[in-house]
Amino acid sequence: MNYQHLLLCTDGPITTVTLNRPDKRNALALDVMRELTQALRAIAHTEARGVILAANGPVFSAGHNFADMAGATLEQTRELFLVCTEMMNTLQDIPQPVVARVHALATAGGCQLVASCDLAVAADSASFAIPGGKAGLFCHTPLVAIARNIGRKRALEMALTGDAIDAATAADWGLINQAVPLAQLEAATLDLIQRATRGSALSKALGKQGFYQQVDLPQDQAYDYAVERMATAALTPDAQEGIAAFLEKRAAKYVQVPEGGSARS
Repeated sequence: MNYQHLLLCTDGPITTVTLNRPDKRNALALDVMRELTQALRAIAHTEARGVILAANGPVFSAGHNFADMAGATLEQTRELFLVCTEMMNTLQDIPQPVVARVHALATAGGCQLVASCDLAVAADSASFAIPGGKAGLFCHTPLVAIARNIGRKRALEMALTGDAIDAATAADWGLINQAVPLAQLEAATLDLIQRATRGSALSKALGKQGFYQQVDLPQDQAYDYAVERMATAALTPDAQEGIAAFLEKRAAKYVQVPEGGSARS
């Protein structure tokens, strides 16, 4: 499928989705967000084992397109942020692990995009901000994803001050997994997604889905959910194959197809 604002490239088991509106600083305009959601849902039903989310141009993403909000009605702004929420949730709904490859500034909704990915690697020259706090529109929706990565005090510091943090700080706070020199960014991202996709695709899909279901529950409810999830998962063919391979001291051969996509053996 051809996309107007995205580039898609599949190399073996990894599909890279690249935001490709450098002249617009990869702003999350309404049509861009719909297109990215469509692309992610299509990838979910392919043999891709993992997804890299990247961007072209001097900025990873400048966040929402203010032109979509200028003079808009309440119905129009509500639709804009609902479409954005659907896109962010889709990153976590698809069975494949998604790694953001951040080469430059990610601000407002662009920072939210990074926070919504399962994993993230950034160039040490990249920076992150939710600048609404020093302007006229507070970053309410970006704060949802960012606070779930870095905690209340740090999230509110970013939101209230609007100040940018560098990649090293983002890694220290947990917004990204690691910061590396720009020349090493592609290699480091590929290494992470390859390590995050080894083993059973079904196991990874169940694990990703289960994580997002339990992570914000009270501990007793989280354990109730996880116990049932793990007990059920232990009976799947891939789990039994992994157990047998370990006991028999041989390489496992996984064949189970995850829901919403397919697995390679």
